[in-house]
Amino acid sequence: MDPVIAIVGSGAVGCYYGGRLAQHGQNVHFLFRSMYDAVHSRGLVVQSLDGNFSIPPDRLHAYHDPRQMPKADLIIVALKTTSNDQYHSLIRPLLKEQTLILTIQNGLGNEDQLAELFGEKRILGGLAFVCINRMEDGSIRHFDHGKISLAEFVGPPQARTEQIAKMFADCQVRCELLDDLRYARWEKLIWNVPFNGLGAVLDKTTDQLIATNEGQAIVRTLMAEIIAVAASLGISFPPEIIDQKIEHTLSMGAYRTSMQIDRQQHRPLEVESILGRPLEIARRKNITTPYLEMLYRVSTLV
Repeated sequence: MDPVIAIVGSGAVGCYYGGRLAQHGQNVHFLFRSMYDAVHSRGLVVQSLDGNFSIPPDRLHAYHDPRQMPKADLIIVALKTTSNDQYHSLIRPLLKEQTLILTIQNGLGNEDQLAELFGEKRILGGLAFVCINRMEDGSIRHFDHGKISLAEFVGPPQARTEQIAKMFADCQVRCELLDDLRYARWEKLIWNVPFNGLGAVLDKTTDQLIATNEGQAIVRTLMAEIIAVAASLGISFPPEIIDQKIEHTLSMGAYRTSMQIDRQQHRPLEVESILGRPLEIARRKNITTPYLEMLYRVSTLV
């Protein structure tokens, strides 16, 4: 029997990755909130540079209450971290004795919270490197990248990690295994802090943020501050990483980050997981981060 996969947090990211799995025959069940009525009537529609696809309503397993869903073998958590206080109520009804929980959320601390609630042996961490937005009509637009990096919360990859990576690869999602989840989380923060943070505060797309020397200097300084905080934890990055992140961003075009979109749509911002947690560590380690400090303070006002 095919494993039951539950998507908890069926926004743009959850719908894209869950949709790819369902498109290729996996037994996927989606927990929706705001999009439930739209997908219930028209199905899931994805516009993707890797090929458009849709799942009609009669084939889409869509729910708005986790208690109505089948128990899952794998739960993929794609919630905004502003909803992490709902972990227990959304995830607990889906658990079996051997259920695995994979979080592909932004920021720091998600695996720790899940492990505290459900036990660290269940927990895997993933990072989604994807440019994707949910459109006003409820469809999903995927226009760049799409890789997932996957790791155990504790220890090196296991057979189960390899099986999940193969499942993604078989469903048109490039997936790599990581030996060091902490390194990967901080590497993503190097990009997320300036582009999600400034994108929300200034309401500018990624290309606009680095279109001038002044803007690029602010982005580079924020990146350097995050690298310094990571170094205080024993996590070191190569000196060329900032240039690499800038070049990577230049290739993306006019991309609206998730925090920019959340601000535009008057939704809560993922301030604490992306900005607050690294700032808390910086303060604890006596690392001076004036740009991060200011960005955090301003982001709490918008």
